Amino acid sequence: MSDPDRASAVFSLDLSDDVVQMRDWLHEFAASVIRPAAAEWDEREEMPWPVLEEAAKAGLYSLDFYAQQYLEGSGLGIPVAFEELFWGDAGIGLALAGSSLAAVAVVANGTPEQVGEWCPQMFGGPGDLKLGAFCSSEPEAGSDVGAIRTRAVYDAAADEWVLNGVKTWATNGGIANVHVVVASVDPSLRSRGQASFIVPPGTAGLSMGQKFRKHGIRASHTAEIVLSDVRVPGRCLVGGRERLEERLARVREGGHGGEQAAMKTFEASRPGVAAMAVGVARAAVEYAAEYSRTRVQFGRPIGQNQGVAFMLADMAASVDAARLLTWRAAWMARQGKPFTRAEGSMSKLVAGETAVRVTEQAIQILGGNGYTRDYPVERWHRDAKIFTIFEGTSEIQRMIVGRAVTGLDVR
Repeated sequence: MSDPDRASAVFSLDLSDDVVQMRDWLHEFAASVIRPAAAEWDEREEMPWPVLEEAAKAGLYSLDFYAQQYLEGSGLGIPVAFEELFWGDAGIGLALAGSSLAAVAVVANGTPEQVGEWCPQMFGGPGDLKLGAFCSSEPEAGSDVGAIRTRAVYDAAADEWVLNGVKTWATNGGIANVHVVVASVDPSLRSRGQASFIVPPGTAGLSMGQKFRKHGIRASHTAEIVLSDVRVPGRCLVGGRERLEERLARVREGGHGGEQAAMKTFEASRPGVAAMAVGVARAAVEYAAEYSRTRVQFGRPIGQNQGVAFMLADMAASVDAARLLTWRAAWMARQGKPFTRAEGSMSKLVAGETAVRVTEQAIQILGGNGYTRDYPVERWHRDAKIFTIFEGTSEIQRMIVGRAVTGLDVR
């Protein structure tokens, strides 16, 4: 085989047989279990524990499932899984996936011992469900991660870290068994002086503040957590004290401290979040297309009108483009390729804005029906908006991409 032939044979968008089987299995679960429950739990604005229990029995809500997908060789296991879950419903999907962000924070930054001890406690099993929560944002520190005020002070005599502060917008916050909290160790260094801490189940001083009543993703629990003299063992510093001290020393000497813990977690998770948005957007396109084939006006299906058909064409193309950007970023991350052009942020930016736009267009195609809660596109539009806000707003993603494109310190 010549070199050009060999190069062309390497490139493929075909999913492996294992990923295809997982996708089809998960799609069936989403269609038969998640979708029928979606409207009820959206209205109730409560954690859908019965659905989580069914998912645990099926092996979906488990550390083993998420670990298999994160370790899948192509990097596409998690994006494919999240797209199917969120095609089913974004609120329930986030209830099922929320613990994985806390697990990613430990896997990405922690020691093997920490991963082995704490990640299983974020999922549990059938009849004994558990949750994990990643807590980074604060009332005065959302996009500005460097403004985090939660403090972590080391008590050498007890070999404990003492945490004080308030976290907000925490998925599973206050009801999780294991909380992973980003705190400032040296405020003078801003984001470079931060670290993540594992707060074990039942730790005194951690309590839930207000639970948020949200516009969308209402089946997912979101709340504040309050940390008042929370003491955690020294071994609960994610990555260990020796690594932290080495990093802080480099920064204080003017060197590069490496990736900040919260940012490393968000960067690792962005293609997964983009895939969630793709799932919501795909659901809207499929539903609107089917509606256009069956809804008759002026003696013919509305899909025969160019105004509707062209809108659907743009919607479908946008979803496919967002998926391809997402798969590229996920593949690069799994292969250890650096995001030199902010490919992770690019995928989330495009997928999030695509989800908002196409769900709104789906409502337009359904007309008055689309504006009612009798049809799911109204809920999907409410759900979609979060993807331009959480884990880095669209504006922050544009800033990151802009810096990569221009090479300038865009602010």
